[in-house]
Amino acid sequence: MKTYFLTGGDGFIGFHVAKEILKDEDNKVVIYDAHKHYIPLEESSWFKYQQYRIKELKKYGERVVRMRGDVTDKELLKQSLRKYNPEIIIHLAALPIAKVCDDYPDEARINIFESTISILEAIRNLNLNLDKFIYTSSSMVYGDFLRDNENNIIPAKENQQCNPIGIYGAMKLAGEHLVKVYSKRFNLPYSIIRPSAVYGPTDCNRRVTEIFLTNALKGKELVLDNGGLHKLDFSYIKDVAKGFVLVANSKKALNETFNITFGEGRTIKELAETIKKLIPNTKIIEKTRDVYRPNRGTLDISKAKNLLGYKPEYNLEKGMEEYLDFVKNNNLS
Repeated sequence: MKTYFLTGGDGFIGFHVAKEILKDEDNKVVIYDAHKHYIPLEESSWFKYQQYRIKELKKYGERVVRMRGDVTDKELLKQSLRKYNPEIIIHLAALPIAKVCDDYPDEARINIFESTISILEAIRNLNLNLDKFIYTSSSMVYGDFLRDNENNIIPAKENQQCNPIGIYGAMKLAGEHLVKVYSKRFNLPYSIIRPSAVYGPTDCNRRVTEIFLTNALKGKELVLDNGGLHKLDFSYIKDVAKGFVLVANSKKALNETFNITFGEGRTIKELAETIKKLIPNTKIIEKTRDVYRPNRGTLDISKAKNLLGYKPEYNLEKGMEEYLDFVKNNNLS
């Protein structure tokens, strides 16, 4: 039986990655999670979704072990890694919201940068049977996407220079550099994953997909900042979870970085119009606002396709339809 150790395994991405891993009956998942949340509870479905995730994973019986632990608790982390001696470690625990990082940079430092140092040091000082350490980065490391001579946004490739413009992206990129240094100095086998605009069932971090879908169900207006022309590579959580497992199990992914997204930039306006087709009474309005965010778009996923056989299946329309069905059927929003 192969053991996977997931920091932040009870979070949004971690939960779906765990389910994908557990499809193979020879796999075991150790979830190491501090159960932190960064949105005020009166504005969030965090508690309901946390209950749902825990209940769902209990169905897998003894193949799921759950531990309450903070990655910055170095001694507990080392004890836990020593006890379970995992073949694969997937580091997901982090402050996952860019705006909160900008507002509370000390929290970002502790929960992104220092947590990464903590787990790298734990691995360095233990004699683990480790096949691979997977670091969860972000498309925010790219900053403003490059443009061609006609001012069209160029799809971001893994080997291009990264120039983050926010604290979240900067901290994630710093983590990437740490992982690579530990690989060179201490022979750490690693892979780095850069997701983008992940959405789907149990997301409760107030990303635009959750906000728009929840507002539409409540009969509230969907507000487009400056026409909603900003593009994101919306990535459905099931596709992303499959990408994580491909990276975990492929020797071709060793010491490589991958964009794990859908691979298509879509505007916020297109997101709103997609929801309106699903919930016809939805009203869409526009407002002019001074919003500070990187100019993004499509991520190039050809590397993951060619090396790993990664084949995302959910475009925005299919993903939002399934997401809406989940929310309506489970009454958790």
